[in-house]
Amino acid sequence: MPIRVEGLSYIYNAGQPMEKLALNNVSLAIEDGEFIGLIGHTGSGKSTLVQHFNGLLKPTKGRIYLDGVDIHSKEITLRSVRQQVGMVFQYPEYQLFGETVFEDVAFGPKNMGVPEHQLAERVEWALNLVGLDIGLKDRSPFELSGGQKRKVAIAGVIAMQPRILILDEPTAGLDPKGRDEVLSLVSRLHQEEKTTIILVSHSMEDIARLATRLVVMANGEIVLEGTPEAVFQHADYLERIGLGVPQMKKLLQALQEQGFDVHPDHYTIEAAEGEIVKILETK
Repeated sequence: MPIRVEGLSYIYNAGQPMEKLALNNVSLAIEDGEFIGLIGHTGSGKSTLVQHFNGLLKPTKGRIYLDGVDIHSKEITLRSVRQQVGMVFQYPEYQLFGETVFEDVAFGPKNMGVPEHQLAERVEWALNLVGLDIGLKDRSPFELSGGQKRKVAIAGVIAMQPRILILDEPTAGLDPKGRDEVLSLVSRLHQEEKTTIILVSHSMEDIARLATRLVVMANGEIVLEGTPEAVFQHADYLERIGLGVPQMKKLLQALQEQGFDVHPDHYTIEAAEGEIVKILETK
């Protein structure tokens, strides 16, 4: 089991007048090869939680284990943890700094000790994986489009070949084409590279399409957990905590209320399309 969280609590500005309990006694286990969708409204604790997974934050209380080892123990270094658990923040292109795309993508592998003669191969592999032409490697990343910058930033994390990849709202601010490209990339990493994915998002459509297990947070706690089918059964509760359910599920529920014979628990476009085709075929 790659990540296990036990009794995790975190307080921002502890002991100060503005202290805030961001996480309250959270426990969670993530298995190898899973695709986790971590969802919740703004301020629910999603980002705070995932920043504990590679040691960017240290628990106020509780423990984080990677392969059964407490990441804050003397048995492991945070550097080795971060080589295994990669993090893509919101708007990662704001962290680009290299004069060239190559320099940016090579930075992580170089610092983790990848030999100089292997860097070019590693950079080319990462750029190909995110769908960028290797010919861009000598360009300044700041000359690229918004979607291309986002891919360069993701390539820099992927180039370190983490076993576990955390993406915090990776499509924020992108147009529909850029959003689809990034989500397609994430799906390929999971399916082809067998990377364990933790996708933080407020988009129920994106989560419904990709994740195999959902973890729902509210007020610093995990309030629901399970398959998308199981979690979306709690539509009223999700609405109350500001999330709702995918639009396709709402559509099928509305059709059922109008007397149509449809299965209301589907939530992807493809499944909803099948239900609607059945209606049309009976007309």
